[in-house]
Amino acid sequence: MQLTVKDVAGLLNISEKTVYRWIDERKLPGYRLNGQYRFNRAELMEWSTANRINVSPRIFEEPETSGAPLPELSDVLEAGGIFYRLGGTNKPAVLRCVVEMLRLPDTVDREFLLQVLLAREALESTAVGDGIAIPHVRNPIVLHVPQPTMTLCFLERPVDFGALDGKPVHTLFTLISPTVKAHLHLLSRLAFSLRNSEFKKLVLHQAGRDQILAAARKISDGLRKPAAKVETPK
Repeated sequence: MQLTVKDVAGLLNISEKTVYRWIDERKLPGYRLNGQYRFNRAELMEWSTANRINVSPRIFEEPETSGAPLPELSDVLEAGGIFYRLGGTNKPAVLRCVVEMLRLPDTVDREFLLQVLLAREALESTAVGDGIAIPHVRNPIVLHVPQPTMTLCFLERPVDFGALDGKPVHTLFTLISPTVKAHLHLLSRLAFSLRNSEFKKLVLHQAGRDQILAAARKISDGLRKPAAKVETPK
């Protein structure tokens, strides 16, 4: 579903006039269709994260396409793995190292994935500040992977990613997802987790795998919806 100016104003808790102003001043991503602006949920989430603007949780409320539960950050992070001291002296070299490290099916063309990630960076940096970037493909389904994964990589040397805060990147969360819904869900979970002081401190200090995963599980456990109670007939 595409969002209207009114939708965006509600999700960002701003006026519609401010939405139009931010399109010009802050490069709020919108598309003019038949004289009216429309916005993509994924792009709005990415933009708000990069600009450190809080978004209402309602942005993730879309009709379920299946009864399968959405993955939690701790699960996909454990599946994707955590790696240290990755090489590379510039953005393309770093992303190549990341792509080589990803746990992907043999059928995935890694060179194609690298080019897609580089194309995404050419549109706008995925750096979100404080030395952290979240490289990902614009359209998740182009890879046709069976399950979503998120891989955390710590660089041997910080690299310029064109971050808005000017800080070089030393930490990358790379998200690979088979569906747009899972993609949005995991972006939201990661953004939420990076606002958790304990989790972010461990990430910024490049703590051990077990510590980071334990902190991620703690957050995920707190976010999981409790199972509905089944009433037994009296």
